[in-house]
Amino acid sequence: MAIYHLSLKTISRSKGQSAVASSAYRSGSKLKDRETGETKDFTKKHGVAYSEIQLPTQAPAKYKDREELWNAVEEKESKSNSQLAREVEVALPAELERPTQIKLVHDYVQTNFVDRGMCADWSIHDKEDGNPHAHIMLTTRAIKKKR
Repeated sequence: MAIYHLSLKTISRSKGQSAVASSAYRSGSKLKDRETGETKDFTKKHGVAYSEIQLPTQAPAKYKDREELWNAVEEKESKSNSQLAREVEVALPAELERPTQIKLVHDYVQTNFVDRGMCADWSIHDKEDGNPHAHIMLTTRAIKKKR
């Protein structure tokens, strides 16, 4: 039987957090933080089963690149107490096959966040321990459609 879990978090400068580092960790990738010059390398992280970026149609295409997206967010949200991103972490039914889990998360993200103008960077983590789950990072501001 599926185990339900949902948590909501804010990624914030006042907590000493970085959207670039958070994305690198969740996606198991290597990203350079342009503000600090540091490279965050989580390419050896085990258990990242899938990652995707979903953008509203009005978002610049370059935001399909995690490094571009989260560095742009950090540049825009420059105050010391800025909220950089929101994260939704949700358990996925272990009984579902991976393609079904991916579609489930993709459709949820599209309907609830991307269609409302937010950029979403999400990854499915699965260490084969019966606890597959998705980390969904969202921009705090929607990208408005041009008139």
